[in-house]
Amino acid sequence: MSLRLLALAAVFVIAQTASAADPIVIKYSHVVADQTPKGQAALKFKELAEKKFPGVVVVQVFPNSQLFGDGKEMEALLLGDVQIIAPSLAKFGKYTPKLQIFDLPFLFDNIQAVDRFQAGPYGQALLNSMTAKGIKGFGYLHNGMKQLSANKPLRTPADAKGLKFRIQSSDVLEAQFNAVGANPQKLAFAEVYQALQSGVVDGTENPWANTYTKKFHEVQKYIMESDHGVLDYMVITNTGWWDGLPAPIRKGLNEAMVESIKFGNKVAYDEAAVFRQKVIDDKKAEVLPMTRAELNQWRKAMGPVWKKFESEIGRDAIMAALKANKR
Repeated sequence: MSLRLLALAAVFVIAQTASAADPIVIKYSHVVADQTPKGQAALKFKELAEKKFPGVVVVQVFPNSQLFGDGKEMEALLLGDVQIIAPSLAKFGKYTPKLQIFDLPFLFDNIQAVDRFQAGPYGQALLNSMTAKGIKGFGYLHNGMKQLSANKPLRTPADAKGLKFRIQSSDVLEAQFNAVGANPQKLAFAEVYQALQSGVVDGTENPWANTYTKKFHEVQKYIMESDHGVLDYMVITNTGWWDGLPAPIRKGLNEAMVESIKFGNKVAYDEAAVFRQKVIDDKKAEVLPMTRAELNQWRKAMGPVWKKFESEIGRDAIMAALKANKR
């Protein structure tokens, strides 16, 4: 019998066994809306996985922090309470300091440069950098380049002095805002809208997809087109749970995940301009283009952050990221 026929036979046996018992239930939890690139990727994974293993695999998608917020989802994954999550890359600092590279301000010129770095040897190695701690990385999901927002125009770094900015739990992002005299505040993503609305924080940083789908533009007067950083995710699972699945199931689920990530990243590419235009059309916040001279002031002010974290991240990795900016 050929290897292909043996594999198909194995899948059939597994399907029969699983159908007779309980299906494999996979909980995929995330903190953003279904309309975002991450939300679309999660739904695509559900579609593909259940199509590959009908009645054998059931994928339950929980968007908008319905199951776990971004402060609890990693713990839930390691405890086995959820099987797949896609945290922001800023969330991995305590598991591997090398992933802090993605939080460095003004490191990547655009999302295409991020893509090239992630597909390269350094980016791919980072996917497997946490296996000893029980975390397996499937791949990277784009959300997009971040824009600064506030209730006053931020033309120069001096304009941010004294303002409170919501940040993710990231030492690099904390240092980024400290560098311009602002006051970074670590808050869960689900709390951001209310914090902006009530004045607990004055501003934030987010890609266009998050800004529009979570309605942050309704509680911010100005959004600066800064593209100063990237907000991407790593899709991960619990290594122990994954290794415990039958090999044919792992193979099929991995194929579904690769395809769903590819789909989600295409959504991110295609819809960044769409969400930006939706924010503009709503006319609730003013979108302010930034000149090269203005951006250079921000780049210079935040430059020391690179040096501060160079020893943790690795100078060779930073140089590889800079190289990715060149076509």
